[in-house]
Amino acid sequence: MFVLVSFLIFSGALLAAAYYVFSVPRQEEGNAVATRLRELRSRTGQTRRTGGDLMRRESQGKFAFLSEFVAWIGLLRRLQEYIDQANLKYRAVDVFAVSVMLGAGSYFFLGVVGMSMLLLRIVFALLIGAIPIMFVSQKRKRRLAKFEELFPDAIDLFNRSMKAGHTIHSGLETIAQESLEPVKMEFKKVIEELSLGSQLDAALLNLGKRIPIVDLKFFITGLILQRQTGANMVEVLDNLALLVRERLNMAAKMKAHTAQQRLSAGLLCALPVVFGLGLAILKPENFDLLIHDDTGSFFFTYAIISEIIGILIIRKLANPRF
Repeated sequence: MFVLVSFLIFSGALLAAAYYVFSVPRQEEGNAVATRLRELRSRTGQTRRTGGDLMRRESQGKFAFLSEFVAWIGLLRRLQEYIDQANLKYRAVDVFAVSVMLGAGSYFFLGVVGMSMLLLRIVFALLIGAIPIMFVSQKRKRRLAKFEELFPDAIDLFNRSMKAGHTIHSGLETIAQESLEPVKMEFKKVIEELSLGSQLDAALLNLGKRIPIVDLKFFITGLILQRQTGANMVEVLDNLALLVRERLNMAAKMKAHTAQQRLSAGLLCALPVVFGLGLAILKPENFDLLIHDDTGSFFFTYAIISEIIGILIIRKLANPRF
């Protein structure tokens, strides 16, 4: 009875922590947006009777299940965007196929080895099948971080070119020639699109799709406004470069001040894995109970899922957004 109560209390606490970390911030953002919309409606004198809601909603038709299938296909499109942003030469279909083959192969291999618990085999298969997608995501994250680190210097190059009396096209060419990778590569693509006859606005928007960074979107918006209105955007871009540098400096300080806490979190996450490996080596007969026995497999599966949720919670808390 005591074990059951402890099990339920731990599960409830874990789910409550996950809900608070992942759902509560999004709900607060949604409430803030709803409050702003209500203020706009009250200022413009709109009411629910005379005016429609500012949020545009689409009603589902009779064949709503087709939209779900199309949305699933959209996952492959999103995966291809991630691959392009990571500057990899793979195709989304190939990566997805490799993930499926790894997951299916792991599932059947574990069955041949003697793992009888179905849920445990599925968990291991999903973890192994997600390795290619995690690789793409990690490469993308590193490339975007490198671009964001070098982007303030690229803004300075562009501003110096504009102060010298050059055009926007010349400033972009300066970035494409003088900056470092991956900034150099992306702005070279912009110059290539312009040389092939593309409009400046379209080329800059394509750059924003390839590099989804907020600071770059501000830069693109500033250039488009300068081209359409003729405003002086040099001072604005100088402030943008200063803002990016200050934010990166704050992130570096935060990372340095929380190094001990992040190390403790890493050790805490790695402790169950190390303990499991030690148990498999030193006491293989006890570890076999977690693999071949139904009750042991159930608790082993629950431990793996709890470990994954705990790692995600700690990762969410250890990566504040600036």
